[in-house]
Amino acid sequence: MTTYFNEQESIQSRLGDDDNRTLKVLADRYIGANPPVPFAFRAFYRSGVLQNEDGMFDLNLGRRFPEARPGQFSYAYGLVWSDGERNLDVLFRCLGPIEFYFNDERAYRSNVIDEIKPDASVKLNLNFVKGWNRLFIKAKHTAAGFGCLFGSDEAKVRILNVLTPFPERQGQAGWVFSAPVDIDLFEGSPLPDGLASEKEHGLRWLPACEWSEGELAKPVCERLFGLQPGKHAYAWTKLEKVGSGEEPCLLKGHTAGPLTVWLDGKQVVELAKEGSFQVEVPVSFGKHDLLIRSICGNDAWDFTLHAYVRGEVVPLCAPKKVHGSTDPWFYLGPLDSSIELTYEDLVRTDRIYAQYSDSRSQGGEDKTYWRLDAPDAWLRPYYENAMLSNKWTVGNVTNYARWDYPLGVTIYGLLQAGRLLERSDIIGYALDHVHSCTDMFEYSLWDREKYGFPAINQQLVMMKMLDNCGSFGSAMLEAYQEDKDPGYLPIAQRIADFMLMRLERKEDGAFYRICQDEYSENTMWADDLYMSTPFLCRYAGITGSSEALNEAAKQFLLFRKYLYMPDQRIMSHVFDFKYGMATGIPWGRGNGWILFSLTEVLEVLPAEHEARPELVHFFNELCAGYADLQAESGLWHQVLNDPDAYQEASCTAMFAYAFARGVRFGWLEQPDRFIHASLKAWDGLTRLAIDAQGNVHGVCSGSRYAFTADYYKKDLLTVTNDNHGVGIMMLAGTEVVKLKRWLAQPLEVMHK
Repeated sequence: MTTYFNEQESIQSRLGDDDNRTLKVLADRYIGANPPVPFAFRAFYRSGVLQNEDGMFDLNLGRRFPEARPGQFSYAYGLVWSDGERNLDVLFRCLGPIEFYFNDERAYRSNVIDEIKPDASVKLNLNFVKGWNRLFIKAKHTAAGFGCLFGSDEAKVRILNVLTPFPERQGQAGWVFSAPVDIDLFEGSPLPDGLASEKEHGLRWLPACEWSEGELAKPVCERLFGLQPGKHAYAWTKLEKVGSGEEPCLLKGHTAGPLTVWLDGKQVVELAKEGSFQVEVPVSFGKHDLLIRSICGNDAWDFTLHAYVRGEVVPLCAPKKVHGSTDPWFYLGPLDSSIELTYEDLVRTDRIYAQYSDSRSQGGEDKTYWRLDAPDAWLRPYYENAMLSNKWTVGNVTNYARWDYPLGVTIYGLLQAGRLLERSDIIGYALDHVHSCTDMFEYSLWDREKYGFPAINQQLVMMKMLDNCGSFGSAMLEAYQEDKDPGYLPIAQRIADFMLMRLERKEDGAFYRICQDEYSENTMWADDLYMSTPFLCRYAGITGSSEALNEAAKQFLLFRKYLYMPDQRIMSHVFDFKYGMATGIPWGRGNGWILFSLTEVLEVLPAEHEARPELVHFFNELCAGYADLQAESGLWHQVLNDPDAYQEASCTAMFAYAFARGVRFGWLEQPDRFIHASLKAWDGLTRLAIDAQGNVHGVCSGSRYAFTADYYKKDLLTVTNDNHGVGIMMLAGTEVVKLKRWLAQPLEVMHK
């Protein structure tokens, strides 16, 4: 039997069969370990290094410096913070000779094939240390090219946030790069110190982060937006009164054109033309939103505003913490005079703004967002809660605000546990996580258009496979049952359109993965039934789409054709169309995804649906096959039919969940057998996989696939509190509680 800890340390040892309290411990531990920390805002220079659609940082220095001469050198420098030790694959596409230094040690030097072969890609494996990690690139100009493209492998999942070095730019997002020089300044010499001044080596580092003297001489709106008579812009800051009590605050200033001022939503100044103003308003301790609308005059676009209490200047601060900027003001513009916005529309950072009342351009060019008073400097939100994120992040990071498929199951588990326990705080936390992604959906689409690759919601925006959308999309629609947020629906429509209209299919309509030139090219995965069918069922329930529900039912019958192993009544993990065969390896969680998802379909599929009898029969076959393979401990093996494989928790939780539902909903022909199997599984999980602190053990990490069981047994090791296991553990617990309650009812009630 696999052992993850001494049974004395188990949740069952402390709580016995108090399932409600076990669920409470699971949910509270997760929330405590993943505090609701939102996106981080940073100053970002659009004139700096952008990413392409693959997430590669575009360090094509030949395009930046068309006048550069062969033999000249340029450098690129970036910092990456890691919350712990991390291992990450990075990619290079060389445009000319480069050397890459990682934490001051040379990690890669290009060869002639890397430099000349079109689209040649080099993969390096880097071990990031806890704290700051330094990325330094030397590039030499040749006739073939200058610079490189650099980024993490599978960038939308393995997020690599690069920050600028040097104290002058501390906290800003992005790389710095130098203007070309004739000789290599760091040949045989130490590389620049990212914590020392950028002026130390006499290089001109770009992008420029300070205005020229000529630009500084212009009024702020004019240097940001130019002179555009009749256009208007907004400036937003906060007054920070430090004294106690309410006192009169004097606002005074001058404007070169029409001006409106709001303080905490109340209009306090309205000028129709150029002039000075002075007004006294009461303010209390704390921060107060101050919003200005400035309209460009014929000859100037300028305003000034100062605040005083008892003759002393009231300090201003940025409306939100912005790393890399000391500017207390955010600016929005230029906007056409026909654009009408309310105060509530403006004192927020979760939307973008139309510049014209009609669409005058394509590709989002008619939209804008808040910017800062620096050359082409913009406010930009970043997902940084898992700094230097691996594909499945665990450990000392928070998963809050991340859109990905394991967290879809976690959110679903939190919602169901919160409902069962009547804990509005747990439900509220789950809803807040969903909102952190969905509220910024429109912005994240714009972010991709402007910067090449989004800094938030990467998987949702760069949707290319079911992993990117279906699981979290399903959780989002489950959350819709709680708050009916209309903002979820456009996202759901986008996902449904992808699944029903654009997702790759075989000739018979079965979902599969093209994944051209990747290891998983031309394959079908059991996992994808969970990544698609629960979402389709919830989408059908909300929109009434019979097409979505029919698709969910049809996919199960198609996947059965390719993956079912009838002699054992279990499923292969993958069908590889390159070889024309299934792998024949019944991975535990892959089978768990299937049975888990089938219960979601059967719950909503109408009794009269033509596929229902066949799906109910299939459910019974699978349940019988899985029950035959349950270990004496109550758990199932990582490879279901291999007793030498370790006993794995996530598939066990999925089987416990599905068996309990099958009994309660009356789908199973031998319910007594599965009552016993479900309760035995939950008993095993609370003894062997969940410790007294609510940590979940025995969950295998995210999988690739293989034709050999050894890959699953020996390469896919378990990870404590892996996101693939925490949510399903809560779901299994809630279903076991519901089953026990159902069993405790009188027979005549049970069989109604």
